[in-house]
Formats: sequence, structure tokens, C-alpha cells
Amino acid sequence: MAPSSTTILSALLVCTLCLIINISSAQLTHDFYSKSCPKVFDAVGSVIKSAVSKEKRMGASLLRLHFHDCFVNGCDGSILLDDTSSFTGEKTAGPNNNSVRGYNVIDDAKSKVEKLCPGVVSCADIVTISALESVIALGGPAWKVKLGRRDSKSASFSAANSGVIPPPQSTLSNLINRFQAVGLSAKDMVALSGAHTIGQARCTTFRARVHNDSNIDTSFARSRRSSCPLPTGSGDNNLAPLDFKSPNNFDNSYYKNVISQQGLLRSDQQLHSGGSTDSLVEQYSKNPGSFHADFAAAMINMGDIRPLTGSNGEIRKNCRKVNS
Repeated sequence: MAPSSTTILSALLVCTLCLIINISSAQLTHDFYSKSCPKVFDAVGSVIKSAVSKEKRMGASLLRLHFHDCFVNGCDGSILLDDTSSFTGEKTAGPNNNSVRGYNVIDDAKSKVEKLCPGVVSCADIVTISALESVIALGGPAWKVKLGRRDSKSASFSAANSGVIPPPQSTLSNLINRFQAVGLSAKDMVALSGAHTIGQARCTTFRARVHNDSNIDTSFARSRRSSCPLPTGSGDNNLAPLDFKSPNNFDNSYYKNVISQQGLLRSDQQLHSGGSTDSLVEQYSKNPGSFHADFAAAMINMGDIRPLTGSNGEIRKNCRKVNS
């Protein structure tokens, strides 16, 4: 017997209700741990403040760790996983190997949180909170972090190596395309690039620029060459500040540097080279409040990239390995 119109309507309503519930359960929220682990920000924040006070560069490293995690299959903590017999993790992929750091600080934060609230807070959320606390520790803006991510049960060396993380030699179009591929706008990209107002870069990432490029301030190039000689293999791991004016302060000097053709990376200088992002760089160079506001908004957007929620993934006990 054919179902009645009332039966069909009831079924449709049930399906619609299920869809609404699934959508709402998959959303990250500001108060996700307000009852289950209300002191999570204090716990993570204390670890980050201590680490950054000992080494200012660590703040930039933890911010970058969040970025490299989110761009590879979403903000799922996959970058933290060590290699296993069943998969090769992301730590030794080109963009990360001998470059991404701060794993031990995340371990310390996780350990502190586990003592407060065992099995509640994901490693992916700890990475997200650590990025916020790092920026604050270096004088940058705060934002309302959304939480509720769960941890991936695997990692992907091939995905991390596939070019989804824009390399330091990127053109402007590649930067825009890579960010758009994960749902971020060109404005988000320019604002997030301002993270290069803190931190250091290895000689291997800027050697070609300071020796070969023409769109670079002559004296700036000369000063960088002294610690990054031309032969590959000589001084490869020597460091230089991404923002030579105030490398440990989260300010808008980065944009002023780029306008003066003193961007350390080719990808930095691309933001102000006669292209579509010139005006935004100029705006941020003149208005630090505008930069801070847009950076905070972009960080929230980046944290929304393909999170695992609900019953997907797990809450790892140890950030370096999946639960047994």
C-alpha cells in the first residue's frame, strides 16, 4: 500500500530535524569546554607564557604550527602524530621537516590539561588555543576562539607534501589560490601573512631572494647575504628575522617592510608588487588597529577549516599517537 501524504510529511520532518541536529552538532562554539574543562585557557596559557618568556621565537613557531596543521586536511592535530608502521606522518614532509617546531610545548600543555580534565580536550584545540596565547604573549590581538575539534586518527605525508601549504617562493596568484582552496579569502591571506611580523626564517627559504631578486632593497639584501651565502649547503640553517625591525613584537612593521621592498621571503614581497593586494598592505601599514582586527577575524576563519566534530576522530591521550 502506498504511504499516505501524512506519513511522507512526517518522514520529511524527521529527516529535516536530523539534518539540523547534525549541522548544529558539527559547529564549533566559544563555550565548548565551559562546563567540562572551564580552566583550559588558564592551563594552556600558563604553559605558553612560560615557553615564550624563555624563547620569544617559540610564539611564532606555535602560531605556524597551527597554520601548517589546518592547511593539511583541516585543523585536526594530524601534524602532531609521529610516524607509525601504518602511516608516515606529516612532520618529515617538505614544509615541516627541520622547520616546524614547538611539539614539546604542545605536549606540556596537553599534560597540564589532562591533569585538570582527563580525556576531554583535544590536541587540535590545544594547538588552536596555543596560537592565540602566543600572539597575546607577543603583544598581538586576542580573539574569541571557537572550540570543539576532535583529533585525527591518522596523518598524511603526501597531503602535507602536495603544495597545499604555500612555499616561500610563491607567486601572488599561488598564495591567493592556496588560501581560497581552504575557504580563505585574499584578505584573510594578506592579514595572516602579517604573522611574519614575528619569528625567524632559515637561509634556505630566502637565499634565492636576497641573491637574485631585483625587487629588493639593496642594503637589506646585502645585510641578509652576510649570514646566508650563495653556495647551497653553506649556512643553510642560519636564521634571519622575518621582520628585522621588531621580530619579537606582534605589530604592523611587516607591512612597512614589504612596502620598502624589505620582505625577507619572495612570498612576502609578492603582497606589494603592483598586484591586487597592494592597497590592503598599505592600509595595514598605516592602521595597526585594522590589521589586528582583520588578523583576528582571519584566525577564526582558519580555525574553521574542516574540523572533526561530533563522533568523528577522537580525543587523544597523547598528542603524538592515536589512542590504542
